[in-house]
Amino acid sequence: MSRIVFNHEYAERFVVGTVGAPGERAFFLQIESPVYSNCVAIEKSQVAALSERFKEMIQELRRNKLASLDELSYSAQVVNGDMQFPITEDFQVGIIGISWDQLSQRIHLEVQAVSDIEVEDLISEDADENESLPDVIRVPLRIFQVRNFCSQADRTVASGRQPCPFCGLPIDVDGHLCPRANGYRR
Repeated sequence: MSRIVFNHEYAERFVVGTVGAPGERAFFLQIESPVYSNCVAIEKSQVAALSERFKEMIQELRRNKLASLDELSYSAQVVNGDMQFPITEDFQVGIIGISWDQLSQRIHLEVQAVSDIEVEDLISEDADENESLPDVIRVPLRIFQVRNFCSQADRTVASGRQPCPFCGLPIDVDGHLCPRANGYRR
């Protein structure tokens, strides 16, 4: 099967959401532009890490004066909304890359499907011409879109099962066997 590269030049929606009850949720990332609409499965830990890295990047852009004041001061507006149904999963997220493009004043996100291919092959100069590589989604995002995503991602991750105050493991609806309480149910 040949590689598919989705280039979202003008992303209108960039959202994260879940399906299912806490403890059994599946996380999805939806990206929509005038040309494409994609939905990919993503792990909860990837969502949390992506949000954290985005926030660090925005701080660095501000601190080092790399982004224009117009772009940095544009207020975060909730224009993305919630996930759209039905959900059709394009692929499971494997590698995520983010970078800053000074010229376009955009944060570029690249999401690649899970694969067994070595990392060195994925980042080679002729990677785009290699048909055996995994599918990829590329999207340049404005800073306010990234801020919206971070707010939504943080809320979504936090709305899951609460951690046990003793051991930090998630507590199910019917409690959990706490290792710090010698196996007693909390």
